[in-house]
Amino acid sequence: MNQQNATQVLSPARHFTVLLSPTPRGARLARLLAVEWMRDHEVPYGVTETATHVVAELAANAATHGRIAGRSFRLALAAQPTALRIEVTDTRGERLPRVQQPAPEGESGRGLLLVEELADRWGVALGPVPGKTVWVELDLPHP
Repeated sequence: MNQQNATQVLSPARHFTVLLSPTPRGARLARLLAVEWMRDHEVPYGVTETATHVVAELAANAATHGRIAGRSFRLALAAQPTALRIEVTDTRGERLPRVQQPAPEGESGRGLLLVEELADRWGVALGPVPGKTVWVELDLPHP
């Protein structure tokens, strides 16, 4: 019998991506998966807490405003040397998010205001067609 010795290099992935259903359940799962990934990758507590809020808002927006029946949204996380990058891609490229002042008695419309306050940087990129990606970067503390 011919056996080969194989060396497997175990290095934790510094990025994560998953497709989820554009439903409240999919948005909740996005938040739970993000928290677990950040714990596994030792993202500092304060950044994890902030990122959890950001993922919850962006996933809820994708499930509510970016929803097209039968098409998923994508959550991506990437730990870069100086920042944690969060991306949520949905299939409604014609509906770009914009920050607006909600009605004082309104029950919604504050999500992007929260994201804008929590993010160090954020923006929207068109594509892949027919979608858009809302991205957020949170600075990581220097060791």
